[in-house]
Amino acid sequence: MEQFQYIIKDDLGIHARPAGMLVRLAMNYRSELLIAKQSDPGVSLKKIFTIMKLGVKCGDAVTISANGEDEQQAIAALRDFFHGHL
Repeated sequence: MEQFQYIIKDDLGIHARPAGMLVRLAMNYRSELLIAKQSDPGVSLKKIFTIMKLGVKCGDAVTISANGEDEQQAIAALRDFFHGHL
């Protein structure tokens, strides 16, 4: 399993547009991809409603994890996305 933590810097947090972009990116990988906020067990990055339900705001710390055959590639792409968009 690969994972990283990130503090959201976007003033609007994870709103609909970046959530949709995250889902599109996540669908390119076969690994299980999760996003967790605080002590939450994590929700799928492949379903927009689960991401939106977390209510991630600016300043929140999230943990992104990947488990599966292409986990390293997925984590690298997700890390780049978060640094570039959130």
